[in-house]
Amino acid sequence: MDCLQSWPEPVVRVQSLSESGIRQIPQRYVKPPSLRPSLKNNNIFTAQTEVNIPVIDFQNVFSDDQTLRLDTLKSISLACRNWGFFQIVNHGVRPQLLKSMREVWREFFNQPLEMKQEYANSPATYEGYGSRLGVEKGAKLDWSDYFFLHYMPVSLRNQSKWPAVPASCRELVAEYGSEVVSLGGKLMRVFSKNLGLEEDHLIKAFGGDDNVGACLRVNFYPKCPQPDLTLGLSSHSDPGGMTILLPDENVAGLQVRRGDCWLTVKPIPNAFIINIGDQIQVLSNAIYKSVEHRVIVNSDKDRVSLAFFYNPKSDLLIEPTKELVTEDQPALYQPMTFDEYRLYIRTKGPCGKQQVESLKRS
Repeated sequence: MDCLQSWPEPVVRVQSLSESGIRQIPQRYVKPPSLRPSLKNNNIFTAQTEVNIPVIDFQNVFSDDQTLRLDTLKSISLACRNWGFFQIVNHGVRPQLLKSMREVWREFFNQPLEMKQEYANSPATYEGYGSRLGVEKGAKLDWSDYFFLHYMPVSLRNQSKWPAVPASCRELVAEYGSEVVSLGGKLMRVFSKNLGLEEDHLIKAFGGDDNVGACLRVNFYPKCPQPDLTLGLSSHSDPGGMTILLPDENVAGLQVRRGDCWLTVKPIPNAFIINIGDQIQVLSNAIYKSVEHRVIVNSDKDRVSLAFFYNPKSDLLIEPTKELVTEDQPALYQPMTFDEYRLYIRTKGPCGKQQVESLKRS
């Protein structure tokens, strides 16, 4: 872990670069031509094409109408199998809380740099105010800043590391975390049932309701003078269990890989975007798959999104569920703890699907 104690180069805040009035982005943010988000290099479905990830009315999972309930469960199952992404509406988290969270974090990022620097992070835990992933010297960087904090287990929750300004931030994060952890537990039970397992199987595999790892990464994507040359977040699949994303409703930015194309997700008001992470891919023996995604940036508008990661207890071995391993479908992955697994991305940064593919048995 010695290599993760400090950043390899001085950290530059992307928001400060953006606000300085530069017309060309520094070379360290310019992606290789094949990775740039331009129509010339990528087949891109835009939000205007009416192609979107599945949208599911989550309250129907609990309907007294059996047909409606079963149809909704099937829709979630198909989304997990075929897309790795879906949006949920009527999920039970108050719209006003969603609005307040977006507003309070936008207010945080608009604070003076000196105040934000008090929360500057290191790669040892990533907790706090940051501007890069990975510790490889000279690596190409993404056009974004972020704030990362731990919510569960409770032993890692340290509100003194959460922003004290705006004054309502800590209280809102605590309320939001409680609501989203509860939603995550409901989704995990749905995933288990759809896989033909006991309802609490995946929760137990993650360590139980009180032991799951949950953390929040608030992403700030500043305006960029050359958005065709860089990315807000490079292509990757999420290393954890599941991500519950609250997107910016006003500016689309998330792109999901669909075959050889990149689909720009059109956010729906008051919806969460759910995506399967690598740990559920491993537990389901690739019945459910994590999917590559990335974030594009905008020349006219900045964006704020909140990614809540619902992860296994960090020291538990994660391996394919025995009930899902057959002669025809043997175990695809070797066991590994989440602590061991996430060291890969903390060292190398986002790397497409390389991380989970490296686990496959030869």
